[in-house]
Amino acid sequence: MQTPPNNDREFFDLLPTDAEKAFEWLFRRYFSELCQVVYRVAHDEHLAQDLVQEVLYELWRKRDKLTISISLRAYLKRSVLNRTLNHLRDNRLWSSEERMPEIAIEESDAVDLLRTEELQELVDAAIDELPEKCRIVFVLSRYEELSYRDIATELGIAEKTVENQVSKALKYLRQRLLPYLKSGLLLFSFWLGS
Repeated sequence: MQTPPNNDREFFDLLPTDAEKAFEWLFRRYFSELCQVVYRVAHDEHLAQDLVQEVLYELWRKRDKLTISISLRAYLKRSVLNRTLNHLRDNRLWSSEERMPEIAIEESDAVDLLRTEELQELVDAAIDELPEKCRIVFVLSRYEELSYRDIATELGIAEKTVENQVSKALKYLRQRLLPYLKSGLLLFSFWLGS
């Protein structure tokens, strides 16, 4: 009985002899991370799980012909992003016109917000408030680190539209997080373009 792989190389070595064990490892190692990638774009936990499972199932079906020239993580992330964007496009979730939500900021004790996890939660909540189209573009730009050109190509929109959506997102996030940034919590100011 072969031992489970410890890294991507061992995954590919195990795949021809014990595909089931190799994919069990793949699922355990990457499922949660890939769901987070989808969730940041689609903002739907169940959809994230479904799309990741579809990608992994497709990988399983093609396991005998599998050739990956980039890292396994990068391949999987690109696959789930493509699947997500296709799903949004096919279900017309991309084309609706959205309005920016009203800004409602509650005063909080700045001392309580010094912990990085809490600040990250504030940033995540503010990103979640962005309109769908704006959030998708912003996440692809800041979290997936795609260029404006790559985002435009992926989404089938103009590069200028991408630039405008990122600017719109940054403006909103700066306004939304301004009280926390003024409180001395400047940890994310570089990320917000300040």
